[in-house]
Amino acid sequence: MEALLNSDYMKPMPYLLEGLLYTLLITFVGLFFGFVIGAIMGFGRLSKNKLIYGLSSIYVEIIRGTPLLAQILFIYFGLSQLLDINMHKLVAAILAIALNAGAYIAEIVRGAVHSVDKGQMEAGRSIGLTKTQTMRYIIWPQAFKRMIPPLGNQFVISLKDTSLFSAIAVGEMVYQAKTYYATTFTPFETLSMVCLLYLVITIPTSLYLRRIERRLDV
Repeated sequence: MEALLNSDYMKPMPYLLEGLLYTLLITFVGLFFGFVIGAIMGFGRLSKNKLIYGLSSIYVEIIRGTPLLAQILFIYFGLSQLLDINMHKLVAAILAIALNAGAYIAEIVRGAVHSVDKGQMEAGRSIGLTKTQTMRYIIWPQAFKRMIPPLGNQFVISLKDTSLFSAIAVGEMVYQAKTYYATTFTPFETLSMVCLLYLVITIPTSLYLRRIERRLDV
């Protein structure tokens, strides 16, 4: 046991666990705001107002059509220069995840609402509910149930995407690993533990999502 604890595989763990905290912070906070953005843009994509639909569609297509790494660099370097501010790299990371995930969540929201039978809206209107009330009390609960599995998948994707923030020196796991093995010359051992930590999170999450999917029968 002592030999294992003193091995090159375990020595970087304090640094990697520190990076894991940043990874989870960026993921959870970024996805929280990403869901807000995605819900707004998703309903915008469902709007019959051409301006709202157009703006929402432009946002979704731009974000989905460009690499996340380019978005990160644009936000941290380009946006900082444009606004003449010194943007904190953690703020830039959360903003990048929120905007990127928001575009994909917008399509999840749009698809989930579309999947609810149109007769549900007619039924709601027939009992005296307004269109907004019908959406809130009848359509949205059914749609949200169908959103849970893809939202879980988006969590896993965004979690792995945080590794790209090493490009702007955010102290997440990959950056911590690179900093560590640059001085210890143990890239194989260090990166093996990085992959293991990612798997410790993503595999149970994926299994739990499958269980929820079966339970919800979606």
